[in-house]
Amino acid sequence: MAEIYPGAGRFEAAAVVEPHWIEHARSAHLSVGTYSIAAGQDDTQIPHHEDEIYVVMSGQARFVGPGLDDEVGPGTTIFVAAGEEHRFLDVATNFSCLVIFAPPETDP
Repeated sequence: MAEIYPGAGRFEAAAVVEPHWIEHARSAHLSVGTYSIAAGQDDTQIPHHEDEIYVVMSGQARFVGPGLDDEVGPGTTIFVAAGEEHRFLDVATNFSCLVIFAPPETDP
């Protein structure tokens, strides 16, 4: 069944208090959601058990992961293998990205 998720990837105002995650879709093979971090906040995520793809939708930050330390912004796409330590740093402007987990995300 096809579905449309209006607003997926948009910065979520609730992130002003702390980084915010909202899941939009889940199937047997993957899950998709939006991760938002307000300007100046710390990204406190820990490695996940699933492979991840981030598609930056808004904002500017620095991405640090195994072998990577780069500035990212809208249109940047990042792959992170399951279990790899990674995070967004120096969040300069309100930041949001679509996140695709495969298989579907589970609690770490």
